[in-house]
Amino acid sequence: MKVVMVNDAAFVGQTLLKYLPNDVEKQHIKRTRGLWSKTFGLAWRILRAKGDVYHANYLLQDCYIASRLGKRPLVGSAMGSDLRQQLGSKKWGWIVRHNLRSCDKILVVQPTLLDVAKNFNSTAEYLPIPFDPEIFFPKPLPTSELEEKRVFIASAHDFKIKGTDKFLRALASVPNPIRITSISSGKDFGRARRLAEELGLKVNFIGPVPHDKMNELYWESDLVLGSFGVGQLDTVAIEAMACGRPVVHSVSKRFFQECPLEELKGRDEATGVISKALTDVDWQDKRVKDQLLYVDSRHSAPLLAERLMKIYSELQDTSR
Repeated sequence: MKVVMVNDAAFVGQTLLKYLPNDVEKQHIKRTRGLWSKTFGLAWRILRAKGDVYHANYLLQDCYIASRLGKRPLVGSAMGSDLRQQLGSKKWGWIVRHNLRSCDKILVVQPTLLDVAKNFNSTAEYLPIPFDPEIFFPKPLPTSELEEKRVFIASAHDFKIKGTDKFLRALASVPNPIRITSISSGKDFGRARRLAEELGLKVNFIGPVPHDKMNELYWESDLVLGSFGVGQLDTVAIEAMACGRPVVHSVSKRFFQECPLEELKGRDEATGVISKALTDVDWQDKRVKDQLLYVDSRHSAPLLAERLMKIYSELQDTSR
């Protein structure tokens, strides 16, 4: 079998490809945001590709081009914002709807969006976000003579979706001495920096970090903060949990009942959980153990790659 993967988002496709069986031939068609790369150059590469199964990550032009060029069977992965934001937009909505209806199989990385996808395609299935266990694995919490605890805000600054402004406000109320690190990315990064200054927080904003180096930032931290936004479970939270770090990240308990994270209701609750995560050793130990058990059983890339192979094989059989 040959699998042709088109595009990527949050390294989901790349991680899954890595753990497909060795006897599976793999081709990954990536693109940049350059005009040629994401239009005619992309179409030319998809046209020339020959595979037994085609898999497009993100339900925009990559999936649309593959569909229009007759690449079958075609798997389309909904990565979040394509269904949450683009589906209802005047500019891109028609492409997303076409892709949902045209794909032979739809996968969604967030259970919060499964019903939306099923409204257009009954094959829609939840396939969790994977983490690479060769990159993200547990290490003991750092030991330091400094009183300050190291807190890492791992999400990009998007106040509406990621809610990092809520975490900044919660951190301003934490009584413990802390040292905060955050990546200077996201559409609201400028607002986040100004808010931190207004709140009197000393935040070390750092530049973009390669995906395979994010583990070092997790391991250097006593606590990782993910998102406080729409209630979905994001890549950074999954990878930080896999690295053995206590994580505070708000999830919808309607969709993540067994996830050992809270559905945070407000700043005061977030402040309380953060303070406990920084001071209560027994709480930390239990949190880390529960988190590792959860991600290892649901988000490990080898486990999900095995499940994905079954989907590919079924599609290949039905297309013959």
